[in-house]
Amino acid sequence: MSAITIYGTTGMIGQDITREAARRGHSVTGVSRHAPENPVEGVTYERGDLADTGDFVRRAAGSDVVVVSVPPDRTGGPHEPYLQAHRGIIAAAPSARLVVLGGAGSLHGEDGARLVDSPGFPEAYVKESRTASQMLELYRADGARLDWVIVSPSPEIGPGEASAERRIGGDEPVGDYVSSGTLAAAVLDEIKEPSVRNARFTVANA
Repeated sequence: MSAITIYGTTGMIGQDITREAARRGHSVTGVSRHAPENPVEGVTYERGDLADTGDFVRRAAGSDVVVVSVPPDRTGGPHEPYLQAHRGIIAAAPSARLVVLGGAGSLHGEDGARLVDSPGFPEAYVKESRTASQMLELYRADGARLDWVIVSPSPEIGPGEASAERRIGGDEPVGDYVSSGTLAAAVLDEIKEPSVRNARFTVANA
């Protein structure tokens, strides 16, 4: 089993990844700026911030895999700190494998354009989606020294158990919806048997 550190362990997706990792018997450390309201049995919880590159590298050195499930600021604050945190991680080139949760807006539609640039994309999600797209390009441009994978959800995601079956794709959506449980299961399967390296994949409920 693997030693897995999960940043953003208290978020909707992070919680389900944490639960699934613990259920599968991994040694799990959950990192967040906030204490968990519903801690998972067997998980070690610690306070931490993605922007602290030195601390990130230290944690990565003691982990087989680091999962980053931290979105850009959703309170109206600037997104540059989020991007700078990822620049710091890339520059530091930590030893652990990185599994980073991205956004659906960077996926490409049938016309080849990113979803975030397509007519009718919800305005409320444009800023976050463009920032997540920038994050993806940072890894593609400068992450050659890292072992990384970015996971994009379907255009719609919500809380729910893992579906019995799921679809996996590359840069184009493979479905309209994914539950947080399905996404978590896909992340843990990728950790168990890596099939995507230095690239992005997407997942949807079947």
